Amino acid sequence: MQIPLANELTRRYRERFGAAILDALEDRKQHYLVIDAAQLGEIARYSRDEEKFDLLEDYTAVDWPRREKRFDLVAILYSFPHNTRLRLKIPLAASEQATSLVDIWPTANWLEREIFDMFGIVFRGHPDLKRILLPDDWQGHPLRKDYDILQQDTTWVRENLGIESGQ
Repeated sequence: MQIPLANELTRRYRERFGAAILDALEDRKQHYLVIDAAQLGEIARYSRDEEKFDLLEDYTAVDWPRREKRFDLVAILYSFPHNTRLRLKIPLAASEQATSLVDIWPTANWLEREIFDMFGIVFRGHPDLKRILLPDDWQGHPLRKDYDILQQDTTWVRENLGIESGQ
């Protein structure tokens, strides 16, 4: 159950970024800030430098194909000095690009490549945005909910392995 999050940390973010903080929630004891994608870089840098979230623990995406903002990027931040986590949710339209976080947290490099590979989300400013899990010539992005994995697998196996199916 999501409940509004109103704590000192949220107050500081709202003071600094105003309307770019779209929502602040607690869900199953996890703190979330829903943020405007246009401010992702600034909010991430502030999170690291001012709030001491020094580790990008994980970075992934969720596909909501029926929503106007089809994707949620989800960044899980950890603060060693405060022993706490904060999740940033960044809604993105299918055609929207996200700002790369590689210059803030180098860990983002491979995580953004995985998101690109699996969901097709492009990260503006990424130093080497290319597939990381699938072959370079793979078609589509398998974690999109409208992706036909059986068709793609059959085609790739036939073309690259010379057999009719890998299933």
